[in-house]
Amino acid sequence: MEPVPDRRSEWFVPQFGPVSFRLWVGLLFLPYTGMVLAFAVIGSMLAERIFWERVGAIVVIYFLGLGVAAHALDALGGKGIKPWGRRFTKRQLWIVAIGALTPAYTLGFYYIFFKTPQLAVIALLEGFFLFAYNLELLDGRFHTDAWFAFSWGSLPVLAGYVIQTNRVSFPALILAAAMGLLSLVEINASRPYKELKRSGRADPFLHQDRYEAILKCISLGVMLIAAGLAAWRWVG
Repeated sequence: MEPVPDRRSEWFVPQFGPVSFRLWVGLLFLPYTGMVLAFAVIGSMLAERIFWERVGAIVVIYFLGLGVAAHALDALGGKGIKPWGRRFTKRQLWIVAIGALTPAYTLGFYYIFFKTPQLAVIALLEGFFLFAYNLELLDGRFHTDAWFAFSWGSLPVLAGYVIQTNRVSFPALILAAAMGLLSLVEINASRPYKELKRSGRADPFLHQDRYEAILKCISLGVMLIAAGLAAWRWVG
């Protein structure tokens, strides 16, 4: 089998429709984006009083910021193999990244200035990791699994909680650490999985299938936890 030049063969990319459609949907890494949104919802559900419009706001912020902009910047990449080869131009990716970040931070600043000023700390940290991790700035010092787990798993939980309460609590920190560990599992399954898919090598021990099962279960499991908590708080 010939090596795949990009990630179109992976499980989260549609196997139907025009190539351009498949690429743009694939660029969003929807199951992993869904995990991030779920983390933000989970953090929100810890608050004693739920402001549901803020739940919607933090979901929109993270969808645009990490779901769209971060993945566009990751496609620009640093020193490694580009996840989508040369399918997207640099101009296209910068337009997507800036076009998503602008409304994300506009909405975030509204809540920072008028509702929850402590959210500014999360916004600054996420903004830093958005560029430092995905573009491998500072010699790739922050492009590690640990920083991924912190910025992709832990910070969204805290953001969800802070936008509701304007503070951080010990239970929120514990849950943020737990979601960070789940993100660490995800990234440690994702890296070998994508290498196996890209290489096209024979896989007699079915490692690829096991990694794919882990990725499917952990992403869906996290989203179901968020949905269950939201339903519980909604009816409660």
